[in-house]
Amino acid sequence: MLDRIGDKWSILVLGELGKEGPCRFTQLRNRLSGVSEKMLTQTLRALERDGLVRRTVYPAVPVRVEYGLTPLGETLRVPLKALTEWSVQHLPEVLAAHDAYDHRDEHAG
Repeated sequence: MLDRIGDKWSILVLGELGKEGPCRFTQLRNRLSGVSEKMLTQTLRALERDGLVRRTVYPAVPVRVEYGLTPLGETLRVPLKALTEWSVQHLPEVLAAHDAYDHRDEHAG
């Protein structure tokens, strides 16, 4: 499960569905900068299989499909929000650590 939840696109999909509620595939793709149609499809299918996302098909012409969090998926909202806030708060420290490491590596050779 940690592999799935820790995956970049899974985190972003779950976070987006948690913020905005159920939405259509195209809406979700437009909100997630850089995701390909194939990757979004694979991610949604995996999350649906894990019971975190539900796919609802509405009988209309053309067929309308929406994706939303299941009750199990909803339980991830608080932990994902905390992880996102931590990432934003500590990004400068992580970037500084990257710079220090890269600088040290350049001069060690």
